[in-house]
Amino acid sequence: MNLAEGVQIISFAILAALVIIAALGVVLLENIVYSAFLLGGVFISISGIYILLNADFVAAAQVLIYVGAVNVLILFAIMLVNKKQDYSNLPRRWIRRGATALVCGGLFALLSTMILITPWPIETNATVVIENTVVEIGKHFFSDFLLPFELASVLLLMAMVGAIVLARRDFIPDTLVTEDGVSNSLQLPERLSELESRELSAAKSSDS
Repeated sequence: MNLAEGVQIISFAILAALVIIAALGVVLLENIVYSAFLLGGVFISISGIYILLNADFVAAAQVLIYVGAVNVLILFAIMLVNKKQDYSNLPRRWIRRGATALVCGGLFALLSTMILITPWPIETNATVVIENTVVEIGKHFFSDFLLPFELASVLLLMAMVGAIVLARRDFIPDTLVTEDGVSNSLQLPERLSELESRELSAAKSSDS
């Protein structure tokens, strides 16, 4: 995309502000449905930044995969969750908080290091012109970036499994107390044969 330098700076500033505001809304809002919609806004704003960088395929993949698949999956999980449980402190909660803080601190340090060591100035006159970005990205995915590509696939699979676990129904109890006694709720009652049904009807008529 060939835009003037001023237009690119203004567009990037608007998109960056939208990403930050929507991300803060995802974290701070109490209504989880609004947070899911704002998460879609974050993904769309990031795809706009990719368009400014002339990464057309990555921008389209950002919208199709994250907005069209992951965000919709989250919304379905939210709509299927209908459990209301009282708040209770989990045992050894400090271990979970410490692990979460450790992971977040490690990601922050990794991203900060990457920002500091990356040579951001680029040459305006490119020596190689890429005609088909899809082919070049496919070559890099299956050669240089094969391991990160597979790890991202595992991460998306974990997100899908987590959404399914959140959306699951309460477990049916193994036994169910009825008027006749205790029965196994996981087994369907057997159908009576013709002889047994006749004997049962005859016994009822004799009792009456």
